[in-house]
Order: sequence, then structure tokens, then C-alpha cells
Amino acid sequence: MEINTIDASQLSKMFLAGAKSLEAKKEWINELNVFPVPDGDTGTNMTMTIMSAAREVSALEQVNMHDLCKAISSGSLRGARGNSGVILSQLLRGFTKGIGDASEIDVDILCDALQRAVETAYKAVMKPKEGTILTVARGAADRALELVDTTDDLVYYIDEIIKEADAVLAKTPDMLPVLKQAGVVDSGGQGLVQVMKGAFDCLLGKEVDYTIEDVPAGSGVVKISKETEEEIKFGYCTEFIIVLNNPLTEDQEMEYKAFLESIGDSIVVVADDEIVKTHVHTNDPGLAIQKALTHGSLSKIKIDNMREEHQEKLIKDAAKVAAAQKAEEAEQKAAPRKAIGFVAVSIGEGMNQIFRDLGTDALIEGGQTMNPSTEDVLDAIASVNADAVFVLPNNKNIVLAANQAASLTENKRVVVLPTKTVPQGITALINFIPDQSVEDNEERMLQEIANVKTGQVTYAVRDTSIDDKEIHEGDYMGIGDSGILSVNQDMQASFMDMIDAMVDEDSAIVSIYYGEDVTEEDAESLSAQVEDRYPDLEVELQSGGQPVYYYVVSVE
Repeated sequence: MEINTIDASQLSKMFLAGAKSLEAKKEWINELNVFPVPDGDTGTNMTMTIMSAAREVSALEQVNMHDLCKAISSGSLRGARGNSGVILSQLLRGFTKGIGDASEIDVDILCDALQRAVETAYKAVMKPKEGTILTVARGAADRALELVDTTDDLVYYIDEIIKEADAVLAKTPDMLPVLKQAGVVDSGGQGLVQVMKGAFDCLLGKEVDYTIEDVPAGSGVVKISKETEEEIKFGYCTEFIIVLNNPLTEDQEMEYKAFLESIGDSIVVVADDEIVKTHVHTNDPGLAIQKALTHGSLSKIKIDNMREEHQEKLIKDAAKVAAAQKAEEAEQKAAPRKAIGFVAVSIGEGMNQIFRDLGTDALIEGGQTMNPSTEDVLDAIASVNADAVFVLPNNKNIVLAANQAASLTENKRVVVLPTKTVPQGITALINFIPDQSVEDNEERMLQEIANVKTGQVTYAVRDTSIDDKEIHEGDYMGIGDSGILSVNQDMQASFMDMIDAMVDEDSAIVSIYYGEDVTEEDAESLSAQVEDRYPDLEVELQSGGQPVYYYVVSVE
């Protein structure tokens, strides 16, 4: 099989096939996360990035190369999430620039597009690190350049390029010691290879599902996630009253309860000599009803589909949030324009309230468990009625998306402070002085956030060895700015070991933010332990309400 050119229609199908291929493997790619934390999200970020572009491609009424390239570039740029997603969007942006307005792609044009892709992506990253998606992309582009004058056959050419990308991917653990310690290849590089393989399968004529689910951002459509579906194990809330033929014996009542337990949960059975009130969550209400009929007649039967109710609640909640956001935006636009405003990424109601109290104009929900997209940051910037806007990403995996949003903003000055943690963002806001210039504030805030050490306590999702520490699934880990500080089967012990590793002779303040899975009593107990061990330090305790991380701590 030999193919010498690819037209716009074929390229469109190849792109969609590549997107679907990545989506199919996203959870596997997530599991390649170096740190064994429950928020490994490279696969998710890359998938959401490319799916944003795929939806725009699918919406094209007539496919031509110019409109196709515009849809791929614009869709991926605005939908980019996380560092891996931003880099993927830049690779796609450069790739489409290399194609230009060509009516068809041949070996020469494909080679040029790959060179432009790598050049654009490397420029977007301030300090490119080898052993990442960038290295894999460059290996593919280098191989393309080696072979460009040796063949006109795109099938052979692309196959060789993918083989080289795979070979470079396999070498990434030798380039980044942290990958070798964890026993994984680079997750972003794996995602890129997956896209390339999916596109190549399409070129070879393999059967591919090109359907792209149309859920545009801001549409108000709320779908129950797979995780939420799994939480609702039994879908029907079933209630009724049995009017007994005869009073139930103790054995009959026990046998009836046991049967209900075999088909569901949340069981309530209240019996007297004449009636039995029954409540059960089950996937087959008919079985419960049939069993009940063996003891008498039924009345007041009520069956509710809990999944539908949950979805309706999600939709209503989303509508309320959207209405509140619109009202807040309208209020902000009606207020006098400020010289300087703030956008901050936050998660957890406690953290959100802290940022509001410190004068944040717009909050973006997201962070460790769901990185916001470039478009999310753009929308937040647009909602702030100010001449200049500081953006606080508060997560190292959001900084690139924030920078990308800043580069796309035209009507106001945007300064991205590279805050990598929520405590750094809080410190930046505390040190803001309204009467001073953007430049003076930026300089001071950068100096202050450099003095903030951050630690976070979470749990391990798999066995691994990293930073010379043996980690087992379920262990509690204290993670600092540059690696894992503590590992222990006891959360309090891991927390205190982390604090010990963070505090030094220059430390003055310890701020503890406890998460949604921690009780106030437990948090106060740990705070007291820190005060006892370090009586000269000022210890502050606040509810952060953050998921995934039991505690977030800053030491200054």
C-alpha cells in the first residue's frame, strides 16, 4: 500500500482518529504519573485539549485545509489544560502553520509541518526539559528530516517516524532519573505517540469511530461522570408498605431483610403485626416487589430513578452557578474600572473564601484534580474590570495555560505570577499594595513567594520507589516543593515528618489548611502538636476544604 498525498478530508479523519485513540488510553496514560498521587492527570489534560479541537473539526460543514487547520489550532489553544495539554496545543499550532494553505500534504509538506511543530512547542516552554513530550516530538521531527529525500510514500514515511517516536519514548527514563525511579516512560510523550498511532491507523484504512461528543464549553450541559455513576451503585430508590396476610415471625423478618440485602443497600424494614414499611436501593425493584407480595398486598409504592434525580440536580446546580457568575460579572462591569485586578485558581470552599477576603476579583475552580483550560483563564480575565490583571495559577501545571491566556488577551495588560501552590498565591495577595505600580507589585510579590515552602499530605495510589523512599499503596505521603518529604502508614506521623523537613532556623510562620476529608478536631490536634514541637513559631490553622490533599501547609 502506497499513498503519496493526503487531502483535507483525509487529514480531518486522521486527526479525529488520533484524538479518539488518545481518549481511549487516557486512564492508562494517567497511571504513568511519576508521583503515585490520586491526581495523575496527563492523559485527561491531553484528551480534553485535543477533544476541544476535535469538536471544532467535527463542526466544520465543508472541510478545506485552511478551515481545518484553523479549527485544530484555535480549538486546541483555547482548550489546552495542564502543561502537557499546552505543549500539545503548541505542537498542533506549529504543525498547522507548516501546512499553510496547501491543498494536499505530501512528504515534503509533512516534514516541514513537523519541524514547525517542534520549533513552536520549544519556544512556548521557558526551560525545556529533555525526557518529556518535547523530546519525543523532536525525535519524530528529526527522523522525518532524515528520510524526506528518500521516499514519496507517506505510509512508509509516517510508519518510520512513529517507530522513532516510540524508540525515543522508551529512552525517556534514561534522560530523567525521576522516570527511571518510578519505572515509567514520560506520560506526555506516551500521549503524543498515541495520537500519532491513531492517525496512522486511519490512514491505513482501519475502522475508526469518528464520533465526537458535542459538549461545548459553557453550554450548561452537565453529564454524570463515570466516577459518579459508579458511586450510585443501585439506581432505584424503592419504597412500599406490605399489608400482611399474617404477622411475620422473627425468622421470616430476618429472611426478608437478607433477601433485600442480596439485591441492594440502604435497607430499612420496620414491621409490626399488620404492616411492614420497606425502603431499599436496588437495580431491580421488581424483585423486591415480588418478594414482598409473598407476605401480603402492597400499598403506597414509590420508585425513583436516583441517577436521573442526580443528573437533574447537577443541571440545576450548574444553572445556579452560571446565573450567579453572570450576576457577579454584571456587578463587576457596573463598578468603576480598577487599575489592577486579580484572577486566582483555587479549589475548596475554604480556600475560595480566603482568596475572596484578600480581594480576588475572579476565581477559577480547579487545581490538582482538574486543571482549568486556557479558555477558562481567558474568560476569568475578561470578567475583571481592570486595566491590568494579575493571574495566580497556584499550580505548576497551570502556569503554561495561564501564560497562553495572557498572550491571547488584547484589551488589557495581563501579568502571570508563576505561583505553583495555593500558599504562594495567598502570600502574593497579602503583599499586594494597591497604590503602587504593576511593576513594583510584581517585583515584591515574586520576592515574597520565593520565601514560601509548601507541603501537601495525600495518599499513594500504587507501589513505587522514588526519592530513595519505598512507597506502598495506601501510604500517606508528605510532598514538598521538590519531592517527597515523608512516607508513613500513619497520617499524623507523615504530617509531622513533613513539617520537620520543612522547618529551619529561618522559619517564623506555619500555616495549615485542612481538607474536606479532615475533621476540625483532628486538624486542631495536629496544629497543637506543631505548636508543642516548635514553640517559637506562629502556627495558623484554617479550613481549606480542598479534595485529595488532607493538609496543605506553608512555612515562611
